[in-house]
Amino acid sequence: MVYLKGHWQLLALTALVFALWQTPAIVPLKILIVFFHEVSHAIATVLTGGEVVSLDISSNMSGEVWSRGGNRFITLTAGYLGSLLIGVALLVAATRTKADRAIMGGCGVLTLIVAGLYIRGLFAFGFAVGTGVAMLAMARFLGHSVNDMALRVIGLASMIYVPYDIFSDTIAHANLRSDARMLAEEFGGTTMIWGGIWLIVSVAVIGWCLRYGLGRSSNLDLRRR
Repeated sequence: MVYLKGHWQLLALTALVFALWQTPAIVPLKILIVFFHEVSHAIATVLTGGEVVSLDISSNMSGEVWSRGGNRFITLTAGYLGSLLIGVALLVAATRTKADRAIMGGCGVLTLIVAGLYIRGLFAFGFAVGTGVAMLAMARFLGHSVNDMALRVIGLASMIYVPYDIFSDTIAHANLRSDARMLAEEFGGTTMIWGGIWLIVSVAVIGWCLRYGLGRSSNLDLRRR
């Protein structure tokens, strides 16, 4: 009961996201999470000494990164787990700090940088630029509460979508050309084994976030601007 009282807003928001999950209202969020997925691949490539050639996402919620070099094991693993960590970081930052407008603005700047450096496809470029500009506008013109709630929605949606996507792509449909299948082809094992490992890790990360990352209360004071 104490947990329910301290986090009832997040629980209600989670229920709302689930209720709208199969509706067009959630599609932009799903595409944003795919963008996080591909950006995670790109970051891992650069951090392990590789070069990102291009990054693309499409309206059917698929994406790809073309790269040269880098550590393949890390870059292939980074997609699902990296986008999950981004979601967790945004949710924890929204609930535990007062820097929501700065975080939203920083996300907007980084999104525009990725668009300028790596994106070539028309849809992906338009989505990234539109999202980046919208984030900057929110940070500049809207108050703390609105930015806080937006970060919570993005973070929660990522935390919900990643385990679902891992299960769908690597276990329920193991024949798909997923990151797990490529990992199995290059390093051994099977698509389902790697997908299962990622699923266990993602659930553990979400459990840690819910138990330790949110503090005693995550409820937003809606009277605050």
